[in-house]
Amino acid sequence: MNKKILATTLGELKSSGYKSKSIKDELRDNLIQKLQSHTEVFKGIIGFEDTVIPEIERAILSRHNINLLGLRGQAKTRIARQMLELLDEYIPIVSGSELNDDPLRPISTFAKNLIAEEGDKTPIAWIHRTERYVEKLATPDVSMADLIGDVDPIKAANLRLNYADERVIHFGIIPRSNRCLFVINELPDLQARIQVSLFNILQEGDVQIRGFKLRLNLDIQFIFTANPEDYTNRGSIVTPLKDRIGSQILTHYPKSIEISKQITKQEAKLSDNQKLNIEIPDLIACLIEQIAFEARDSEYVDSKSGVSARLTISAYENLASTIERRILINYEKKGIARISDLMGIVPAVNGKIELVYEGEQEGANMVALHLISKAIRNHFVTLFPDPGKLKRKKETNPYIPVVSWFSKGNKADLLLHATQNDYQLALESIDGLQSVVESFYPKISNTEKLLFMEFVLFALSEHSLIGKSSLVNGMQFKDLFASIASNEDLFNELDAN
Repeated sequence: MNKKILATTLGELKSSGYKSKSIKDELRDNLIQKLQSHTEVFKGIIGFEDTVIPEIERAILSRHNINLLGLRGQAKTRIARQMLELLDEYIPIVSGSELNDDPLRPISTFAKNLIAEEGDKTPIAWIHRTERYVEKLATPDVSMADLIGDVDPIKAANLRLNYADERVIHFGIIPRSNRCLFVINELPDLQARIQVSLFNILQEGDVQIRGFKLRLNLDIQFIFTANPEDYTNRGSIVTPLKDRIGSQILTHYPKSIEISKQITKQEAKLSDNQKLNIEIPDLIACLIEQIAFEARDSEYVDSKSGVSARLTISAYENLASTIERRILINYEKKGIARISDLMGIVPAVNGKIELVYEGEQEGANMVALHLISKAIRNHFVTLFPDPGKLKRKKETNPYIPVVSWFSKGNKADLLLHATQNDYQLALESIDGLQSVVESFYPKISNTEKLLFMEFVLFALSEHSLIGKSSLVNGMQFKDLFASIASNEDLFNELDAN
């Protein structure tokens, strides 16, 4: 509807044939139109097409208040915000009303009195759907006055009203959200006595403030979000409140690497220069997602806390910056991701995982490196023969030439800031490495071949066929026994000091 031709008075609104509609009916009707026209309802929500989204649509069709239950980083708030698109573009309110009064169904004393005085001349304002979204983070310090309202002594003094007059009430955020989507994030963190105050609002749609005999038939679509961890660690949703929430919908993490990659690519924020000059091959993108999958199953990470999708998004951004820094230092125009560049995402991983006691003992950095190692190890066997199963089949083991080269005392250094030329020379100097890749992937490009060669090198070290040790500015690969001996010498030296 064009805002320029909307009614400006109550009389014009009646003449236009406008009919009042509850917000739940509004959401329902607009959803029906989108479903019938096969229009995408929730844009950019990947991986929930066959699970979460159908359940949300059923809840909306049922006119239910909704509780989205899931671990952190599962797009709960994003889903709630997208429901805004199911509202009508504009709705009328009594001009000046703080409760968004429907001109045909006023609920506040202000609106009722104004309509009684002005009649069909009552001024009408129109609010856009973007003004009809209210979000509140539940914290233990949220009070009844914040949510519901309280008597305002300053208003009473200024207007010279006694405390029996309804006009002394200062309405809280919920009454002011009349005819809006109202989202309460982390519901279990709300004190139990505050949760109790929501009973009547959810069941009857009315509020009670300081004993006033008022009944405000609020029209609100409630959306709650909660983390299952909160039920045991910080708080809980009181049972009568859960009973009054129509639909509880479980969210989840991406169920496959491919879905997870789509989410990361959509959400990662790269600069125009990074998009233009940096290439992140599919192998590296898969490894980043594999790290998150490993973290969700790791004995060092608190599974109840969850591993947010923000881990892979931040890691992807850090990886791009790692490559960008290297090409800037080397005066190169373009750069392609390497396996060794994954060392640059450690800070992104550190901040996104909650460690259990064993993880704390290991240290965040060591846990992040451990997750990267597991990701390389487990993803490798999906692309190449499992080195662990070939250890006793030397005659058919394609990795023997590489392992033999290192067993002769040879070493290979892969420095994090190496130029593309130095990187290539280091990999090509290792006997048998190129042949391994070419035997399984004969048609890949030269740059992909180098990446796969590096991948094989890292994977052989993770499968304990060759040794790997950290340098100040990179990695050194050598014979496994020489690596163990050098580590023992280091420990002996430390003990001596």
